Amino acid sequence: MQYPEAIAKLIDSYMKLPGIGSKSATRLAFYTIDMDEETVKQFAESLLKAKEDLHYCSICGNITDVDPCEICRDPNRDQSQILVVEQPKDIMALEKMHDYQGRYHVLHGVLSPMDGQGPEDLNIASLIKRLQNSEVNEVIVATNASPEGEATAMYLARLIKPAGIKVTRLAHGLSVGSDIEYADEMTLQRAVEGRREL
Repeated sequence: MQYPEAIAKLIDSYMKLPGIGSKSATRLAFYTIDMDEETVKQFAESLLKAKEDLHYCSICGNITDVDPCEICRDPNRDQSQILVVEQPKDIMALEKMHDYQGRYHVLHGVLSPMDGQGPEDLNIASLIKRLQNSEVNEVIVATNASPEGEATAMYLARLIKPAGIKVTRLAHGLSVGSDIEYADEMTLQRAVEGRREL
């Protein structure tokens, strides 16, 4: 039996989300249909509002509704450190531990030649620009402990070190192959405290 077109389109839409396969998309579509009309409208409005109101910070690349973002505007943050992450969601995970008080920079990905992702596809040029004429004396590379994350960390170290800026890497309190966003606060704290120079 074929689904009516409206349900089929809804299932296809849900399948575009990461980690959602055919069965999960079908379950979500039917759940959405069973929701009352007001809840569905609020859900749709939330999606549209997020898409309209959110953008990337012009300084660090974090997702924000004001530019520059709250972290970049905070005068109490340590200006001498920049912690480089792959995605904005990594900042949220690191901020939960309430221990790191420096600045951030979001790459929006990692080097991945297999996926056609090179340095020009990442937010690296603006990082280098931030390091010029600034008081930054340490860049902490917090890419994931994956082959692509490691390659990106080494690339950044080779790029930044000649400027006389210390480049460190999060300690491997994070297990290899894990994502920062799924680590608990204690693991993240140990990883930040045990960072090493590249």
